[in-house]
Amino acid sequence: MVTAGIGGDDAVRISQAKTAGSSGLGSSLAYLLSRAERSVNRGLAAALAAEEVSVEQWRILQALADGRGHSMGDLAEAALMPHPTLTKAVDRLVDHALVYRGRDPVDRRKVVVLLAGRGSDLLGRLEAGIAEHRRAILATYGTARTERLMRELEDLVRSLEV
Repeated sequence: MVTAGIGGDDAVRISQAKTAGSSGLGSSLAYLLSRAERSVNRGLAAALAAEEVSVEQWRILQALADGRGHSMGDLAEAALMPHPTLTKAVDRLVDHALVYRGRDPVDRRKVVVLLAGRGSDLLGRLEAGIAEHRRAILATYGTARTERLMRELEDLVRSLEV
């Protein structure tokens, strides 16, 4: 398959991409979602790099930004991380005074993780890069398509978690 203006190697890659989309890994929803996540997270990681924050750390800080404090279980779910990995990440954030552990105001027997002032300041510094990352996605994929994709993904998650 040769297309006007496309060199041989490019034409082969386009042909392979079309074939992969209809069979093999390209026909797997899980695979395509993982590829999309990797692409989006690559740009997000670049936006966070100036402050030396990982995507996972950003998720934790962002989940805590509501100011309510979260149990480790709730935080693991919100940050999409397994408990042992989350514990190590929270320990590092505590070491950097970005978050702290405290008593749950409702049930004093429970411990929750809370966002510290330094963590809140860090999130503020990250806002411009995050906003630029979002603008880049909207410019590339389109606002309407992006919003529709987000709604569809939310619907998919709700349907599968029933």
